[in-house]
Amino acid sequence: MLNGIGNVAYLGASTLFILSLRGLSHPATARRGNLYGMLGMLIAVAATLMIAPDVSLVIVLVCAAAGAAIGALLAQRVAMTQMPQLVAILHSFVGLAAVVTGVNSYLAPVAGLSGAEQVIHECEIYLGALIGTVTFAGSIVAFLKLQGTIGGKPLMLPGRHALNLALVALAVVLGYRFLTAPSLQAGLLALLTMIVVAGLLGVHLVMAIGGADMPVVVSMLNSYSGWAAAATGFMLDNDLLITTGALVGSSGAILSYIMCRAMNRSFISVILGGFGTTKAVSVAAAGGEVIAASVDEVGVLLRDASDVIIVPGYGMAVAQAQSTISEITRQLVAMGVRVRFGIHPVAGRLPGHMNVLLAEAKVPYDIVLEMDEINDDFSHADLVLVIGANDIVNPGALEDPASPIAGMPVLEVWKARTVVVSKRSMASGYAGVDNPLFYKDNTRMLFGDAKASVDALLKSLAV
Repeated sequence: MLNGIGNVAYLGASTLFILSLRGLSHPATARRGNLYGMLGMLIAVAATLMIAPDVSLVIVLVCAAAGAAIGALLAQRVAMTQMPQLVAILHSFVGLAAVVTGVNSYLAPVAGLSGAEQVIHECEIYLGALIGTVTFAGSIVAFLKLQGTIGGKPLMLPGRHALNLALVALAVVLGYRFLTAPSLQAGLLALLTMIVVAGLLGVHLVMAIGGADMPVVVSMLNSYSGWAAAATGFMLDNDLLITTGALVGSSGAILSYIMCRAMNRSFISVILGGFGTTKAVSVAAAGGEVIAASVDEVGVLLRDASDVIIVPGYGMAVAQAQSTISEITRQLVAMGVRVRFGIHPVAGRLPGHMNVLLAEAKVPYDIVLEMDEINDDFSHADLVLVIGANDIVNPGALEDPASPIAGMPVLEVWKARTVVVSKRSMASGYAGVDNPLFYKDNTRMLFGDAKASVDALLKSLAV
């Protein structure tokens, strides 16, 4: 009876998770998607506790209360600019849970298994621990890179591909030793040794990825965490965990593929290498000239324009300038100016980062357009206002075959009549590549903190 009710509850939870992913695909329905996901998880946990044998509700409730308290505290304290780091560290928790569950399942084997069933179960344990360890170690490195604790440049060790292959081969050999171990102690030794090897593999894989590829890394680790959860579901014979893990794993893989296409990169090349490996050549040193503009001059340009496109980047997120940008948008629309936003798929350090920030600032969804939707319109724009973006508006990606970001699709802002770039300094972007846009004749540089600059610009427009 209880198992039947639990299966129905699992089916309902799975449906809610699917609806949650659908809702999260667009800012307008994201809140509803979150609610679906929360309700599905509540049903899943309640059903699991109901059908699980020998579960101490006191221990579960105490742990759940502690986790909820920590989660609520983090949700209040973590800024939007730190969301990529939070996502990375949450992925590490999923990987660690898969590893701990795998070791526990091996030490406390399921009764009644023998022959092929036993081998299959041990394969599930081994794969779950392997994927979980790579996810855990890689997510920790991604967190440290995003946090700035370690540098964003890729670690290019000599023979790094051979080293990765050697670690994978060693994991396979250890897997054979694990499955053919004559005793529990020998099997545990092989399992723990594999965890160390997989940890080194996870660290090296992400260390070899450059800063410009970090948005892809985050979505890739999201996919890994899903497959680790699915492997754990097979290990525990839990259909809901298998379904949920497959949903997360496949959606993360699809997102990684979409982002790699947006960067003109293959998924394999992202895993095995990274941007930022070529030293940038300064265009200024070759005779380029930067034209600086004051806030008042930019205000005049905006008032005289009839078609304005705003391109936000990570600098806007760091400066928390999105609310002022929203006010500027409303002011310009009231003046009869057509205003739209151009969003690059990898703007910021997390997929959809800019969309969420603009939605938070109450920018209408219908004027926020993706790169493919707006790229053809830049040539008709009177003015493009670039706020804290760099690599995603770099014409070198299309004009310089020797550039480390050559072939990467970018927002072609330089085709507009005038481009205003709000930036602190002439420093290169996250990819470590100089930007020829800054030296074009139709570009004006508005130097200073993005928040201070747009605040002053809003006052200028109000005069």
